[in-house]
Amino acid sequence: MKYTVKITSVKSIDELEGSWNNDDFTALLKKFDYAEAENLKQNELRDYLFMAISDFEPNEAARLILEYKLSEVLTEGQIDNLSHEMMREKVSENYSDINLHKTLFSVNQLLYKAYNGKFPSTKATVVDFEMKGEDDTELSKEMVLMALKPGLSESNLLNRLLKEQLDGIAPFPEAEGIIWDLHSKGNSQYRITTSEKWLKNDDFENMEFESSIIPFIEKTEQE
Repeated sequence: MKYTVKITSVKSIDELEGSWNNDDFTALLKKFDYAEAENLKQNELRDYLFMAISDFEPNEAARLILEYKLSEVLTEGQIDNLSHEMMREKVSENYSDINLHKTLFSVNQLLYKAYNGKFPSTKATVVDFEMKGEDDTELSKEMVLMALKPGLSESNLLNRLLKEQLDGIAPFPEAEGIIWDLHSKGNSQYRITTSEKWLKNDDFENMEFESSIIPFIEKTEQE
């Protein structure tokens, strides 16, 4: 499948829009022992949460927020380990389960802002682009990353670590965790959000290019 791609915008952000809402803030205030959360005005919830968080030791605050977001996915021991690792490492870039990176980014940035920088700051990247193909096939995250490859520098981490996946030689399940959001804006216009670890402005050597996507086809042994 052949596509023409035009990168229209690449920007860095430190917070994902909509990652936390007032219901989250109310629930977290209760976890941080603020009993009057439901009596607060909606526009006060975040500020009061930050004050409540600051009364706790950073790793304990991290543990409570991780429990709130990931208790159905991680064990108590894994959460406890993460709560300590977050103080010194960018876990949203390095944690072994790539599918948790988006959630860990939002947790990390909430703690970073609540503690005025005691946690490492991480960045995300939003890429707006136009992608036109020979047909109206719905784009997957895997297809988007493959299509972006010709525009990226050889030093880009995707090229260095996942070249076979980008070339369709190997399966590419990592694409689901690398791209946090893929949004169609209509008229062949798209937006993706990912970690700055994978994509940033300097990674793009070309802003307009052509791509040929060769999907991976799993080979089965013939009996």
